[in-house]
Amino acid sequence: MSLPRSVKTSGIAVAFALMGANVAAADCGKISITNMNWASSEVVTAVSKFLMEQGYGCQVTAVPSSTNPAMASVSETGEPDILTEIWIDSAPAYPPLRESGKLVELTHVLSDGGEEGWWIPTYLAEEHPELATLDGVLANPELVGGMFNNGPEGWGARTTNGNLAKAADLEGHGIKMFAHGSGETLAASIAAAYADKKPWFGYYWAPTSVLGKYPMTKVEIAPFDAAIHLCNTTPDCATPGLSDFPTGKVVTAITPALQEREPAIAELLSKVSFTNEQMSTLLAWREENNASSDETAVYFLTNYKDVWKDWLDDSAREKLAPLLQ
Repeated sequence: MSLPRSVKTSGIAVAFALMGANVAAADCGKISITNMNWASSEVVTAVSKFLMEQGYGCQVTAVPSSTNPAMASVSETGEPDILTEIWIDSAPAYPPLRESGKLVELTHVLSDGGEEGWWIPTYLAEEHPELATLDGVLANPELVGGMFNNGPEGWGARTTNGNLAKAADLEGHGIKMFAHGSGETLAASIAAAYADKKPWFGYYWAPTSVLGKYPMTKVEIAPFDAAIHLCNTTPDCATPGLSDFPTGKVVTAITPALQEREPAIAELLSKVSFTNEQMSTLLAWREENNASSDETAVYFLTNYKDVWKDWLDDSAREKLAPLLQ
C-alpha cells in the first residue's frame, strides 16, 4: 500500500502496513462483508475489516456489491454475512428480510441519519431562486440544462428517482433522465458543472465529500409522505407520487448465522458508528489526498482513537494496544 505523506510519518501507518502482511492468528472463522459501491460505505467496510482481522483474528472477505444485489444475495444464499450502510428508505427489500429473520439490524452506522434529495448548485439557486422548488425547475427546464443526473444501476435510489420523475413528468417538461455508470461519474458531473458554473440538476446525498466541497441547494419536491415514498421505492409502483425523501435511517445488518457463530463480532459491529461530521471529514480527506479506502481507514485509526477504542472488547483492545498509544 502506498500511503499519502501525511500518514506515512505516523507510527500507526507503519504498524498497519506490517500487520497487513501478517494477519493475527485466527480466533474466529471466515467472514464476508459488503463493499458497497460508494465512498462512505467503503470506509465503513475498510475500518470494520481492519478491526475484525487485527483485533479479533477473523479472515475477512470484502465482497463488491450495491444495495439491491446484496439484498437478493442474502435472500437467496444467506450471504454475505455483513451488510454495511443500508439506506433503508431506498431499500424496500430490507424490511421483509429483517422481519423474516434473514437479517439482524445492529446499529445506525451513520448516527445522524442520511439526507437524500434532488439538488442544484447553490450558484444556480442564487442566480435563479425559483429553481429551489420542483415547480420552478419544471417551468424552467433550460435553466437546469434539460437533464436529470441519476445514479447507476443497482442503487436503490435509482428506482425512487425514476418513480418521482414519472410523477413529475420530467420528460414531458423537457428534462431527460441520464443514468451515470458509477457513483464516481455522478460526482464528477457535479465537479465539472462547478468548474464552469454550468447548470446541474440531479440526485445526491449526505454525508459526502462532494456536498462538503461543492455547496448544493436541495430542491423542494413536496412534503414527505410515507405512503407515497414507500410506493416510489418499489419498481412496480402503480401510482408514483410526489414526496420528498425522508431523513434516512442508515444501518448495518448481519445474518443470524453470523450472530450465532461470532457473537463478539456482532457486538463489535453494533458499536461501529460515525457521525455525519466524522464521515464528511474522512471523505474530504480521502478526496484531497487521492487516498484509497484502506488509507482512509488508517487516517481514521490515527485520528479517532478515542472513538474506536470503545468499540472493542477487552481482548481486542489488548491486541491493538500498540495502535492506541
